[in-house]
Amino acid sequence: MATILIIEDEIDLARVASSYLEKAGYQVMTAGRGDAGLSMFRQIRPDLVLLDLNLPGMDGLDVAREIRRAGDIPIIMVTARVEETDRLIGLELGADDYITKPYSPREMVARVRAVLRRVDRPTTAPVHYQEGDLMVALDTHQVTLAGRSIDLTPTEFNLLTALISQPGRVFTRLQLLEAVEGTAYEGYERTIDAHIKNLRAKLEENPREPQYVETVFGVGYRFRKGTG
Repeated sequence: MATILIIEDEIDLARVASSYLEKAGYQVMTAGRGDAGLSMFRQIRPDLVLLDLNLPGMDGLDVAREIRRAGDIPIIMVTARVEETDRLIGLELGADDYITKPYSPREMVARVRAVLRRVDRPTTAPVHYQEGDLMVALDTHQVTLAGRSIDLTPTEFNLLTALISQPGRVFTRLQLLEAVEGTAYEGYERTIDAHIKNLRAKLEENPREPQYVETVFGVGYRFRKGTG
């Protein structure tokens, strides 16, 4: 049974989310403040965090930074902020997905399932991909570049796997969203841009002139053939 930590200061919303997740078979813990949520995270090490951005005690973005420093536990942001920059900042910090308030509890459960599913996705042959100095091992979820280990979030790992599995193929944003989430939610395809930015920051010597993940303007992204 996966454990979900909800960090949300709206008591009624947290209660509804908790109820739906428990009915879906998850164990749920809740915290109403950012600092309390971070403390609980460190104690229980949940399988996923449903994190509101606007929190008392400690801002949700700061909580996300601390969670990401601690490892690759999946994060789904929940925000009432309508500005796109707020969502992108959260994604750039390493969040795996986001939901905007008010949201459907059923959609929230579907997103939790999708994120956990891609974290636990079984591997199939081949067990690894290699292009030049970059190697992606599906069985161990390890990525190395010139022998150096690269830490990726689950979303970044699945995004890289989708791209490197078919070097040279151009993927649209919706196709990549489908590949990493299992479902392409209309209106969320631009989140791929933030994940690509994070991926480049970890893989590329110069992210402004990427050697691995190329932009195909007006279409999407592709993994460069013959890298290295």
